[in-house]
Amino acid sequence: MVDTNDAGALSGPVPDAAPRRSDPRIRKIILADVGDAFAGGLRDFQSAPVFGLFFGGVYAIGGMAIVLSAFYLGLGYLAYPLAAGFALVGPFAAAGIYEVSRRLESGDELSWRSILSVVYAQRKTDLGWMAFVTVFMLVVWMYQVRLLLALFLGFQSFTNMNEFLEVLVSTPEGLMFLVVGNVIGLMVSLVLYSLTVISFPLLLDRDVDFITAMITSVRAVMSNPYPMLSWAAIVFIWLIIASLPFFLGHFMALPVLGHATWHLYKKVVEPAEG
Repeated sequence: MVDTNDAGALSGPVPDAAPRRSDPRIRKIILADVGDAFAGGLRDFQSAPVFGLFFGGVYAIGGMAIVLSAFYLGLGYLAYPLAAGFALVGPFAAAGIYEVSRRLESGDELSWRSILSVVYAQRKTDLGWMAFVTVFMLVVWMYQVRLLLALFLGFQSFTNMNEFLEVLVSTPEGLMFLVVGNVIGLMVSLVLYSLTVISFPLLLDRDVDFITAMITSVRAVMSNPYPMLSWAAIVFIWLIIASLPFFLGHFMALPVLGHATWHLYKKVVEPAEG
């Protein structure tokens, strides 16, 4: 039997375990804000070009290594989907770029040690989970490429890249593979773009979990479909152009786009309260 005094104590107010943080608030933006963000990205790149070229170079060399490995393994016909899929990990590869922009904005020290230590520390944060999401989407993309190859071109093997290209452009099956594959690739890219365009800079900037970051990113795209999809088109065009000279253009494209994405994030998401 419970004593009445104890019962009164038990019925008293119970302190909350932990106060819940409010979700990041989304602003409405216009197309001019996208242009301003891009201009801000160019300024940041010009302010700290060495850091941008370093991270852009790492990304470019990674793309080169993947494509060359495909040719070395006799899988040259996967070079195009691999190059296209590699663009999916661009938001994660630009983590160091976001940190450079954050420091330029706040006036913090710009040094290799400070920036690389922040990037290295992200392996133990929710940004690491976002990296897993991007890699998972890359794997999904490559699996659907292999599935489409089997559906439209069968299980035939190609002795060289020229033979594969000839089949693609001179047969109905090859043309259908190109059309369907690019449509599906566009859908995968839009999904991942919606999940990540705001997520990575938000996770680097604030103490939020990666689920909240992805939801916030999708909310940003849904609330500003025209400006955000316009930015997606700009990123897509830049990445294609940068990839054509064997990924060399990414030495500049990745840092400029990364810096610009940081500025776009700051325009779309309201500053944290307090």
